Amino acid sequence: MADDEPPPGIDAGIPNPARMYNYFLGGKDNFAADREAAERVMQVAPEAPALARRNRAFLRRAVRHLVAEAGIRQFVDIGTGLPTEGSVHEVAHEMDPGVRVAYVDNDPVVLAHSRALLSGTAAATVTVQGDLRRPEEILADPELRSLIDLAEPVAILLVAVVHFLSGDDKPAELVARLRESVAPGSHLVLTHVTDEERAGAARDGAAVYQQASSGITLRSREQIHELFDGFQLIEPGLVPLDDWRPDDENPLARQARRHLPTWFLCGVGHAP
Repeated sequence: MADDEPPPGIDAGIPNPARMYNYFLGGKDNFAADREAAERVMQVAPEAPALARRNRAFLRRAVRHLVAEAGIRQFVDIGTGLPTEGSVHEVAHEMDPGVRVAYVDNDPVVLAHSRALLSGTAAATVTVQGDLRRPEEILADPELRSLIDLAEPVAILLVAVVHFLSGDDKPAELVARLRESVAPGSHLVLTHVTDEERAGAARDGAAVYQQASSGITLRSREQIHELFDGFQLIEPGLVPLDDWRPDDENPLARQARRHLPTWFLCGVGHAP
């Protein structure tokens, strides 16, 4: 897509966070404006591509845990972004091909690419248009409801999306409305940027997004923790990306991770 004409209704001159994220991950589904904005982020925060990869790695670990340990068999991934290797359904289907996944995004480019990629998985996945600011509309979508049974536990994935909501959007209330709409035993998987570590890089990087189609709101650990109200955080709680149930328990690897800069916090909560 990097050199293609943008689809109708898409302004390729305005950086888009999903396409910038794709660039950080080494993808090709981005335009010149996205690459230029991503490079500006990397000038002040060279760790940005590594953080994007570590964010995806956390998501994969969380999905594996929810399928293998929590018995979750349906996922709603809101703000899914452009498809990448190791998407939710791919990770889940390694353990159970019957797991059902609904992908939700409000970006036409994301929707088009997701539908094309998932065309061969129609029985287990669906891609629908929706905006986190209107959670009831997402969960009432007929396509989503044809696949997802809200009477049964579901995992709501809000991975690197809530920080694109401003304070005026009242994100804690939006998450609460999602929680109230799902069955007991459901889970919330969430990652969010913070300025409590590497504050200068986080703020300078976030400033670049003010010229993108969606700006970033940095929140404190306490504010991010409030997003889990009504959920019971499972161990190890709200932690930096690499500290959530890492695959490699080697002490030397754990020590090395402590020196990796991060401005993401993550957690998985359980709705009793």
